[in-house]
Amino acid sequence: MLSPGQERDSGYGQDHGGRRRQGGTRGGRHRARRSGRGPSPAQAMPSTPGIAGPPAYDADGSYDSYGNAPPSYGTPAPQPPDPQSPPPPERPRPQGGNKRETRQKVDLATEITASFVVFLVALPLCIGVAVASGAPPELGIISGVVGGLVVGMARGSTLQVSGPAAGLAALVAEAVLEHGLATLGVIVLASGVLQIGLGLIRLGRMFQAISIAVVQGMLAGIGLPLMFSQAYPLADAKAIGKPVENILGIPELIANTAADPQKSIAAGLGLGTVVLSFLWKKLPGPARKVPPALVAVAGGMAVASLPGVRITTLQVGNLLASVQIPGPTQFAALASGSVLTTVVTFTIIASAESLFTAAAVDRMHTGQRTRYNSELIAQGAGNTLCGFLGALPMTAVVARSSANVQAGATTRLSRTLHGLWLLAFALLLPSVLALIPISVLAGVLVHSGWKLFAPEEFPKMWRQDRGEFVVMTLTTVAIVATALLEGVLAGLAAGIVLAALRMSQTSVRTSVEGDTAILVMAGNVTFLRLPKLIDALETVAAAGTPGIRLDLTGVAHWDHACRSQVDEFVAQHRGSDVRVELLRPDTPNAPPPPAPSASGAEPLPDSGPAHVPGPTAQWSYRDPTPVEDPLTSMNSMNSMDSTVSTVSTGSSDAYAARVRMR
Repeated sequence: MLSPGQERDSGYGQDHGGRRRQGGTRGGRHRARRSGRGPSPAQAMPSTPGIAGPPAYDADGSYDSYGNAPPSYGTPAPQPPDPQSPPPPERPRPQGGNKRETRQKVDLATEITASFVVFLVALPLCIGVAVASGAPPELGIISGVVGGLVVGMARGSTLQVSGPAAGLAALVAEAVLEHGLATLGVIVLASGVLQIGLGLIRLGRMFQAISIAVVQGMLAGIGLPLMFSQAYPLADAKAIGKPVENILGIPELIANTAADPQKSIAAGLGLGTVVLSFLWKKLPGPARKVPPALVAVAGGMAVASLPGVRITTLQVGNLLASVQIPGPTQFAALASGSVLTTVVTFTIIASAESLFTAAAVDRMHTGQRTRYNSELIAQGAGNTLCGFLGALPMTAVVARSSANVQAGATTRLSRTLHGLWLLAFALLLPSVLALIPISVLAGVLVHSGWKLFAPEEFPKMWRQDRGEFVVMTLTTVAIVATALLEGVLAGLAAGIVLAALRMSQTSVRTSVEGDTAILVMAGNVTFLRLPKLIDALETVAAAGTPGIRLDLTGVAHWDHACRSQVDEFVAQHRGSDVRVELLRPDTPNAPPPPAPSASGAEPLPDSGPAHVPGPTAQWSYRDPTPVEDPLTSMNSMNSMDSTVSTVSTGSSDAYAARVRMR
């Protein structure tokens, strides 16, 4: 009696009733293939003359050229494995240790290097965004630390890096000016809770259902005010206020800067930072990998330390002392309508910017894709913690994320470590931050605003789609003239109207044939095309013919307004003894045609005096295929009969062979 292991190796097993079954277990067959031994030669199927047999097997009857075991027929006695057969040779192990351990060591070094690169990019941006937002620079660093240590470890996106973003600087500055710095934490906290809620109900991908013209218009509307607002600290001056006021005050700013030597030095540093940021990518070799903002900050610190130079530098306090946990008074501000509006604005803009950045970062690498709902929850958790600490709101940032990808990072470790480096630098070397000139940070943000504005996208959109160009321009102008939320809503409304107009494309053709005026319509007929429909109906009515035919069979969709207009027109003209023939569109919302009467003698109201067939009539359809010559048809049929006979004979032989095989 065979052991269970031998029984499985031979390809046989037992079912639950104790009978021997063929095939064995799946693991047994796999083990047989791995060991190089298959069924015995007695199990190979004998060849049958005249019948196409199975693929050719090896000399020992084990496997064919495709690596498949031959099928077994009948019930031959199970063969135990040959105890004299040598065991399969072991695969040689690679030299030089474990390959997986080596790969982990290389990846760890790459992740640490990438984290330092991201840290160098993030440090000036955190400080510059905080200054542009009208908040202490320590709050920007705190947001960067939370973006690294909290959001960096969360699931969602693997390589994108979060922190205080330049896109929210103008919005935060307006909120701080209107509600105060103490209320900012409550606003950010409430926005984070809303983001978590949106992620939990799986609305992360909802932000992808937005017109690209609205998105580009929003970014341009954020970048343009950012550039003009940072033009003032670039020259050691204070911004006036609203974007339009800042734009109109540029001539006066230039005159005041030219009259003051110290402001001219500050403006020179700021403009040099902007020029350096544009030209740095054109440098050859590994020098391009150094962040240009870091080079500009180092050069600005060197100039600011020269004797006789009195330009404004960064004022940095204690990082832990800058934490302001909101109290009951701040939470009571959520009852204000203006505060709730700011919360909704923060939520929409921060979520949209983070998820748009995730889509852009996914196109930069071939690794794991972003889980949008998980990423939205992670961003909400980060903003909730930032609000609890009284810090700035955070989003995913393209500049840091692209630096992370280009540095060779492949896991979440690099973005997490960059937050650790930010925290260590702010705690151990706060005096170094006090040497950074404000004008240099303003120059960094002017360059960021230019990239957000992206003026080359406007002529590109004009060439591609002029309708979308109008939506994009309208969104930008509305944001600059009013506010961010109002401008985005205006752009969304314009995009919806444009889509509705394009979905309502209607083709109208009128003509007169004999005593009948004909109207043919095709496309989508909605209330937006109701004036065009009314004009077409009036045109065929003005022809004065005794008959009118309305051919709407080419209409893909018509709404209730257009259907009611057509029905009223038909009823009105039939009451005036005009023969109106209405061919309704074959759509689900079209009413069914009237049922014929029992006698079949009453005329159809749509076809005048014509009669309808009775209930026992049989319908037939005309075949448009031209009729062939009878003699040719007979020859073709004879040829087809012979072919069918041959095929049938071959099929019958094959079927009989399969029956014999069974």
